[in-house]
Amino acid sequence: MTRVLVLNGPNLGRLGSREPDVYGNQDLTALTKILIADSPGVEIDLRQTDSEPELMSWLHEAVDTRTPVILNPAAFTHYSYALRDAAAQVTKAGIPLIEVHISNPHAREEFRHTSVISSVATGVIAGFGFDSYRLALTQLTRAPLVD
Repeated sequence: MTRVLVLNGPNLGRLGSREPDVYGNQDLTALTKILIADSPGVEIDLRQTDSEPELMSWLHEAVDTRTPVILNPAAFTHYSYALRDAAAQVTKAGIPLIEVHISNPHAREEFRHTSVISSVATGVIAGFGFDSYRLALTQLTRAPLVD
């Protein structure tokens, strides 16, 4: 069985109630169900934290276990060089890491236009709501998961 880490950064635990006009009305439990239904035979390990060190440790785990990653770094996208360096360890190990965003950061406030993660990610998918995650999972399950 293939395993995929789906990692979510700060404030995403509030999905469903936080700015539904931007992020929709569904929560992470609904996202987990959607991803599991989309990919039978794939173990979806969905996690969320507001802690930068915890998110970094999960990326280190991905390297150690050679597990592909779907990462929504949320606000850490724009300024966390520590998270960027942890993400770079994943892709430099030949493990895919796809950066996702529910909304389109480029259609929002100017400070959201810059991602320090994108340059080390395998790819970026943004602006499609929960379908951003679904598209990332489709890509991971179509392509070789690990070199």
